[in-house]
Amino acid sequence: MELRAPTVPALDRERDLGRDARSPGRWRRSGGCLADDRQHHRPGAPLRRRLKKGTQSQALGRSRGGFSTKIHLRANAEGLPIGIILSPGEAHDSTAYADLMEERDSDPGILLADRGYDSDAIRQDARDRGTIPEIPTKRNRRIQHSVDRPLYTLRNRIERCFNKIKNSRRIATRYDQTASSFLGFTLLASIRLWFRFVHAS
Repeated sequence: MELRAPTVPALDRERDLGRDARSPGRWRRSGGCLADDRQHHRPGAPLRRRLKKGTQSQALGRSRGGFSTKIHLRANAEGLPIGIILSPGEAHDSTAYADLMEERDSDPGILLADRGYDSDAIRQDARDRGTIPEIPTKRNRRIQHSVDRPLYTLRNRIERCFNKIKNSRRIATRYDQTASSFLGFTLLASIRLWFRFVHAS
């Protein structure tokens, strides 16, 4: 039985393998030097790699709880969601303030927020909107702002809103790969809360 093995290409004058010495027409000269024998003459990473998007664009990031997505929520006085923003798990709470306030709704009369939103810029923006900021001050701040304790206890309504939204297993454990899909199911869970409130009233 005869085995047909491919022939080894001959060495050319430049002692380069991979070029057929009998086919000089395949060579391309540029500036008096033999051109590179690659298919694409512009070096660089493959286009498919350039088009890949990182996890940051899908609101995924590392936090102390692991690889997660943070849900930023704005609720009304009844504890019903009126604005939802997603961010990577390691993002600070205050980074979503501007986007939450841009959600289509009237400016609140009183803003109840946790210490994550304690900053001079947020307090000033709330005052410019005619809103009274009720935000506890961080312990390392030189100027300490007091809050109305009986009024601030109402902030647990937004915590209860988080709990109700995360009763949906798909929200509590993110199964969706894209941020748009995960946000869509989060909005559906929020709509269910509104349906219950409307029917109860």
